[in-house]
Amino acid sequence: MGRTLDQVIDGLPAERRERVEARYEELRQEVEGLRELRQIAGKAQADIATALNIKQPSVSKIEKQAEMYLSTLRSYVEAIGGQLELTVKLPERPVLKIHHLGDVAEPAVQGRGARSVRRRAVAAR
Repeated sequence: MGRTLDQVIDGLPAERRERVEARYEELRQEVEGLRELRQIAGKAQADIATALNIKQPSVSKIEKQAEMYLSTLRSYVEAIGGQLELTVKLPERPVLKIHHLGDVAEPAVQGRGARSVRRRAVAAR
């Protein structure tokens, strides 16, 4: 009869067991997707739908999307009671956190239409 995983781990040297436990804790803190995140928060799709003022099938669709706007992700995370943080990791630089990405509306430009301002901004790129 084979050994269980616990038996194998118990047979490892103490230092190795500590590394295995540390990695296990790291992995335990990661989630596979929005569905799992919602479940950890103890919310049903109907709860999220109500908070976002959408229908439940739309929540299901959001949870299955591979790509979405940051504003959609932020709204979803806030609906489950969380706060979205964006972390940037650059080579040979400390980790950077971006706060309030897209939260602040662009200031109105006096005497110019929004279209002409946008056209000039695009042309300047």
